[in-house]
Amino acid sequence: MKQKIIVVGAGIGGLTVAALLAKRGHEVIVYELANVAGGCASTFKRRGFIFDVGATQVAGLESGGIHDRIFKELEIKIPTATDCDPACAVFLPNESEPINVWRDRQKWQAERQKQFPNSEPFWQFLEDLFWRSWRFQGRDPILPPRNIWDAWQLLKALRLDTLVTLPYTFSTVGDALRGFGLASDRRLRTFLDLQLKLYSQVNAEETALLYAATALAVSQTPLGLFHVQGSMQVLSDRLIESIQRDRGKILMQHRVIELDAKAKQKRVKVEGLRTKEMWWDQADQIVANVTVNNFVKLLGDQIPKSYAQRVANLKPASVAFVVYLGVDRAAIPNDCPPHLQFLEAGDRPHSLFVSVSKEGDGRAPDGKATIIASEFTDAAVWYSGEDYQSLKQKFTERAIAQLSEYFHLNEQTIICVEAATPQTFEHYTGRDRGIVGGVGMRVSTFGPFGFATRTPLANIWLVGDSTHPGEGTAGVSYSAMTVVRQIEKT
Repeated sequence: MKQKIIVVGAGIGGLTVAALLAKRGHEVIVYELANVAGGCASTFKRRGFIFDVGATQVAGLESGGIHDRIFKELEIKIPTATDCDPACAVFLPNESEPINVWRDRQKWQAERQKQFPNSEPFWQFLEDLFWRSWRFQGRDPILPPRNIWDAWQLLKALRLDTLVTLPYTFSTVGDALRGFGLASDRRLRTFLDLQLKLYSQVNAEETALLYAATALAVSQTPLGLFHVQGSMQVLSDRLIESIQRDRGKILMQHRVIELDAKAKQKRVKVEGLRTKEMWWDQADQIVANVTVNNFVKLLGDQIPKSYAQRVANLKPASVAFVVYLGVDRAAIPNDCPPHLQFLEAGDRPHSLFVSVSKEGDGRAPDGKATIIASEFTDAAVWYSGEDYQSLKQKFTERAIAQLSEYFHLNEQTIICVEAATPQTFEHYTGRDRGIVGGVGMRVSTFGPFGFATRTPLANIWLVGDSTHPGEGTAGVSYSAMTVVRQIEKT
């Protein structure tokens, strides 16, 4: 039966849901707060430069990957992209040579054996968990299951080799390090903390082991990370073309301020930001591409108290400060990797994750380049009442000073500077306190213990990085595919 479906939010998760449902003949309408789709995978332009707002690399473009599967179903061309190799060059404090996370598995194995002697049994253990988990995930289980149909999809995905991973469901990376006698290897732990923070939002001690096994292996063949030609906006643009081709609607600069789940026909209260008009729109199903924090706010007292309390009890989610530099190509060292991590030494160390455009990739004029550097920060700092502009300037100057230790940055090579704070992300995306990257992949919030796409309210769905399998364009696209399958079975 064809249904009317409202999608709240035009991030990659919301656009993927809308595109798949429209392709299958449903009536779809998407409401989006911003004037540019894509959420944290969108872009903005300054002085001829195109900057990726948040996400700068993508997984799942390989044959059989989640984006490949979705784009084939939609019958649209998959974006042109190049391999990220190394996926990341990690500079530890007071070290001039990086740890290169190579795409080739054998090359990466040789690198880690050189960098972390005596740790190979730990890495082999992670790789074994990864392949078992990856085969399981490839059979499209629904996690966590919330009804009989969901549970059946989960059971169909289980195999004997999957059961081997069950004893580690409650384990963290920290537990594994202790099990392999590596708890005192500070250099290894520092590296793991840096890498895992990018994917799980938390450090090695807290990251769920089964999540980490995939996060730490996704950079290698036959998978890998990719640099999209043009910008990350290409993903959104292709999905929008598909939605419009299949008669779906996307209304930008329309804020959904309330969900009504009480009646059989679900409703959303919409505010047109240009006209300031408000109205109710109703549908058979509503898909919310928002954080769990925003989801609770949209539903108010309609949400079960236990659900609201669980969200209230979550540890603070990650927020980020990002500096965007348009530079002369002379600022970029020869053979600079596409992605780098720097950890500054000191009593209060902080790290930067850096993305650098390639010559001819569409992000900068000829002879120029973009540098995007992000650091995790405490949301409370940005909502404390401290002078906002002074704080923003302080963070910007600190980031540029740290970048200058590697890049050739000065008044001649820096052409333009922009910065984004948690308040910036909240303003443009509507995400509570500018949250990036979901809820954090601790044991308590991953897999069977995570937030489900099927919410406690009938015909109200949650999609995005708060749900399984977590953050990233690949993760939210998987959750979108899950929601589509569930809606078609309601």
